[in-house]
Amino acid sequence: MNFREKTVIITGASSGIGKSLAFEFASLGANVVLGARNLTALNEISATIGGEKSLAMECDVVNPEDCKMLIEGAVAKFGSVDILICNAGISMRAMFDDTDLSVLHKLMDVNFWGTVNCCKYALPHIQHSRGSIVGVSSVAGLHGLPARTGYSASKYAMTGFLETLRIENLKKGVHVMIAMPGFTASNVRFTALTADGTPQGVSPREEGKMMSSEEVAAIIARGVYKRKRISLMEFQGRATFIIKKFFPRLLDRLFFNHMQKENNSPMN
Repeated sequence: MNFREKTVIITGASSGIGKSLAFEFASLGANVVLGARNLTALNEISATIGGEKSLAMECDVVNPEDCKMLIEGAVAKFGSVDILICNAGISMRAMFDDTDLSVLHKLMDVNFWGTVNCCKYALPHIQHSRGSIVGVSSVAGLHGLPARTGYSASKYAMTGFLETLRIENLKKGVHVMIAMPGFTASNVRFTALTADGTPQGVSPREEGKMMSSEEVAAIIARGVYKRKRISLMEFQGRATFIIKKFFPRLLDRLFFNHMQKENNSPMN
């Protein structure tokens, strides 16, 4: 794979999958533009990659003006936008019965509207470069995940938006890929919101048994290079995709039983 002189914008780039994506694409020759709220962390990543090949910009994807400035900053420094990776996101863990509605609104603001905001300003440049848009979704965007109503809803919304964007740009050479990793070792579970909107602070799963963020980043890069429509990354994701087609009721039960076994599951 060769992304030399391509410009890649990554949101949520200060940690986890976003940080790994920055290093992955930089190693493949790309210029990387890093967007997140934690500018200190972004500057450290940018310094490691090298200032000539990277740009760190503070960006809250909920704010359309921040997204506009992120895109304009990329064009100002590197002259083009070839790949936009909408990775910024938050999760939750609580039963809908108990959840404050503000939690679901926040999930939609970051995961769905954050994607929409960035795509709005990046799309003309990607149309010009005949480049790629990637939405980092989840297996929860394939099938509803119990105790994650807002998370699943936001990822379903992201999928519907990006699939429609793909069709609208069918004759303009724009590649759109939806990446659907399963459970990945990152900080997303530590910062997942509980019923009242506070971060849960601990992971309910064994992080060491999950895919690493580096593995996910490498798979996403290959998917962009091959211009895939969807990227299912491991057995869990591929099995979910197949079982949903033929045995959706079985999948409901499998998901319920699996999530009920989590440590301190709100389903018990």
